[in-house]
Amino acid sequence: MKKEENGPQKIASLSEAYRTFGLPQPQHPLIGLISPNIQIDLAKLPQNHVLGFYKISYKPRLGGKLKYGQSYYDFDEGGLLFASPGQIIGSNDNDASVCSEYTLLIHPDFFLGYPLSKNIKQYGFFSYSTNETLHLSEYEKTTIIEIFKMIENELNSRIDDLSQDLVISQIELLLTYANRFYKRQFITRKAVNNDLLQKLDEILESYFAGERAVSHGIPTVQYLSEKLNISPSYLSDILRSLTGQNAQQHIHHKLIEIAKEKLSTTNLSVSEVAYELGFEHSQSFSKLFKTKTSLSPLEFKRSFN
Repeated sequence: MKKEENGPQKIASLSEAYRTFGLPQPQHPLIGLISPNIQIDLAKLPQNHVLGFYKISYKPRLGGKLKYGQSYYDFDEGGLLFASPGQIIGSNDNDASVCSEYTLLIHPDFFLGYPLSKNIKQYGFFSYSTNETLHLSEYEKTTIIEIFKMIENELNSRIDDLSQDLVISQIELLLTYANRFYKRQFITRKAVNNDLLQKLDEILESYFAGERAVSHGIPTVQYLSEKLNISPSYLSDILRSLTGQNAQQHIHHKLIEIAKEKLSTTNLSVSEVAYELGFEHSQSFSKLFKTKTSLSPLEFKRSFN
């Protein structure tokens, strides 16, 4: 398979992925499990590629830690990596020197007619970057491996009218445990995440204190995640675990705090405050302020006079 010169190579189907690895075709065109007893040639994997299907991998060893908070050590029993259709994957991100022990590949069409077709989008970890891998404890590793084996056994069994139902339920079980273990990881990383929250607030305060808000508008979740070296989804999930708010809500909360300070301690008009905070139209600022405080900016300002 010729590697594309411009942009990542697209691997649209499971059949194409299996050919890339030099494997025989999967038993089912929409789902396949590459288990430890299957040898694959990692050198055949394109350096940068885009998958047309979901990928869930367990690796017994992980090469990287969270970029922010390098001094923090996670469990060392390997971890889970997730990728969704359309996500660009690079060989460096995949830590190609370490082979996955189990890799589950699922085309979105496999979920058609099942609630999971829609519900799978609620799992934010499919949008996490590789340095935000789920690091597993010994107990968690055992649980995950057992589910992979259940899926493998079902895929290798006789196909009947309940086969797909069973595999779907097993995938749901895998995702539910992954979600549970990620919530545990947010707790065990609480010290690091509190430092990250402090750093986030410093970035926001600096942003609104300078001219950047005037020239670039309200800060975006993407901007903040890049400053913190984490993915937007992971940032939102960290904030939910610490404050109950996602990243966008946190930005608005900080913005309103700064707006209150400006309205109560300066002679700036509502329009001038809106301008300094990055709003193109003061009406948008007034609408957001009233939604968050039940008062218009002018009513709030007058209460201090």
